Amino acid sequence: MPELSIVLPCLNEAGTLPMCIGRALEATRTTGIITEIIVADNGSSDDSIAIAEGLGARVERVAEKGYGSALMGGIAAARGRYILMADADASYDLGEAPRFVDRLRDGYDLVQGCRLPSGGGQVRPGAMPLLHRVWGNPMFSAMARWWFHAPIHDIHCGMRAFRADLIPRLDLRCTGMEFASEMIIKATLRRARIAEVPITLWPDGRKGRQPHLRTFRDGWRHLRFFLLFSPRWLFLWPGLILGVLGLTGYAISMPQVRLGGIEFDVHTMLFASLALISGFQSVLFGLLTKIFAVTNGMLPWDARLDRVFAVFTLERGLLGGATLTLAGATLLALAFLSWRSVGYGPLDYSRTMRWVIPGVTLATIGFQTILFSFFFSILGLGRR
Repeated sequence: MPELSIVLPCLNEAGTLPMCIGRALEATRTTGIITEIIVADNGSSDDSIAIAEGLGARVERVAEKGYGSALMGGIAAARGRYILMADADASYDLGEAPRFVDRLRDGYDLVQGCRLPSGGGQVRPGAMPLLHRVWGNPMFSAMARWWFHAPIHDIHCGMRAFRADLIPRLDLRCTGMEFASEMIIKATLRRARIAEVPITLWPDGRKGRQPHLRTFRDGWRHLRFFLLFSPRWLFLWPGLILGVLGLTGYAISMPQVRLGGIEFDVHTMLFASLALISGFQSVLFGLLTKIFAVTNGMLPWDARLDRVFAVFTLERGLLGGATLTLAGATLLALAFLSWRSVGYGPLDYSRTMRWVIPGVTLATIGFQTILFSFFFSILGLGRR
């Protein structure tokens, strides 16, 4: 049985496959690593399959299109204890494969290559577009470190190695370019041991055709994936910020505070209500998304959810929502009585709107709380 399986996703790579396979075989034979090479072909129309088989590689045909689909097909066919994946365009030097194996032998679960200078890597002239080098990759890598605490500096590096038994734990689902981000983020969330190896990125060896990567399309898909896997940054923090702004607006508009010649009155209160309702809704979405992701295996179980379920029961949620709704209805009733006292004629809006705006806000938040309590309890049925 091979110790190492090298998986190369392939779509019309006839011009570069010989170099990639040759370097991999030479390096692993020299260092005594028993290796198999799997070319995960994603529908090539050139001589890629014949070339790969002629060089001793095993070809795994993957019908479902996509970078992630090709890799998952190749990984599923691998027999090695360790698996190394890399692009088949000769941009990665597979002669560096033994360095990745050494770190896996040290006990790491995943070893990520790093092309960027921030992690000790090197990008050769013409190997990476300027926008990717100075903004795209550093930005997404910083987000991975900040949002998920991933110990890496180049999340999009396509050359990485991992233990074969790590993959079933990750439940990888992405079929496109975001597959690389999904692997790092899920491995981090599941507390896998991750190391980083600096490597050199070489210019794409393919001639006469465009690379598969599309900057803005794939960039958006990566950003979308980041947001969906981090309800805290997508919903919770924006909601809390809006809530603070809304409470601040009420604090200065209720007593009609005047600052620098500007008086904050009912119009400020109206904007503050918008911020409060939107912020409250965003926080609720964050909690519901977290529970959904955990119960469906997208995110690992978070022990803090046990405390949330213990404190926030359906009955307490209904009681709190009903109290807020009743408070809002009371203020609206006072406004109605004020209208009736003048024979349903014109009102002093500067006075009555101080009842109507908070009344509508409290009633809306109370009703949202009631609906949330039921939905929260339904999702909680699927928790561990």
